Amino acid sequence: MQTAATAQLALLLEVTATPKPGNVDRERDHDDLRFEQFMAGAVGARDGLVAMTDPSIGVGEAFERAVAGMGERAERNTQFGALLVLAPLVRAAAREDCTLDGDGDGDGDGDGVERVVADTTVADAAGFYRAFEHVDVAVRDPPEGMEPLDVRRGADAVPALRERELTLSEVMERSADRDGVAREWVDGHERVFRAARAIADLDGPVPDRAAEVFLELLSREPDTFVADTHGTGTAHSVMVRAQEAREGGPELVRAFAESLVAEGVNPGTTADLVAGALFVAMERDGVTP
Repeated sequence: MQTAATAQLALLLEVTATPKPGNVDRERDHDDLRFEQFMAGAVGARDGLVAMTDPSIGVGEAFERAVAGMGERAERNTQFGALLVLAPLVRAAAREDCTLDGDGDGDGDGDGVERVVADTTVADAAGFYRAFEHVDVAVRDPPEGMEPLDVRRGADAVPALRERELTLSEVMERSADRDGVAREWVDGHERVFRAARAIADLDGPVPDRAAEVFLELLSREPDTFVADTHGTGTAHSVMVRAQEAREGGPELVRAFAESLVAEGVNPGTTADLVAGALFVAMERDGVTP
């Protein structure tokens, strides 16, 4: 139960961090999405987060429960991607044969998470697809020939999943080249673990550390949600502007944050990774708010 509470706290701390350029935070709302809705979403996801710690419940089913609860409480999508980042992390932290420090079979922090991902099933993939029926999620059109596996079909795509015997890890592999959250599943949550160590190494209030790490992540790689919604050129431009803001100091960071909100550009994938990093920093590294 404590692990689930830490995951819920990670969701809450992520949205309280400010400034996170382009994202809803405690000082900025979007026209169609408010700070309090993210708080409500984190509360609504609680039962699903608890399910993620239960080995008798599949990761996909637990994820669907979390998304359903989030959507019911927030009345829209607030943390779909963050919950997807968290799912294997929470399961690894709860499993007796896995830890967030490696499971002994590999040489990296993500060993335990990689074992969780490798153990996913077709039923987990079905749960992931069903989660799309609970909230609207902005996704790209599928590649040509992959329409039967379009996630926007929700449960209607499950027969195609079963016919092709695709596990949830295999579903993520198919999207890893164009989706930052899927890439974390494939890469053992590499960026999440690096960000967690950065949060742990910083000083000051945890939300402030999270905001600093958010900007660092945004300055290093184009945000895939921005690429999905505004194009790859905008995503690259946002990355460069984040680099300039980091070099320019707090006032430039705040101006950058305001400009992205005004432009309707939301680096949501970067925020999802920060939520996962906050969980690891608290669960593994002893960071306390």
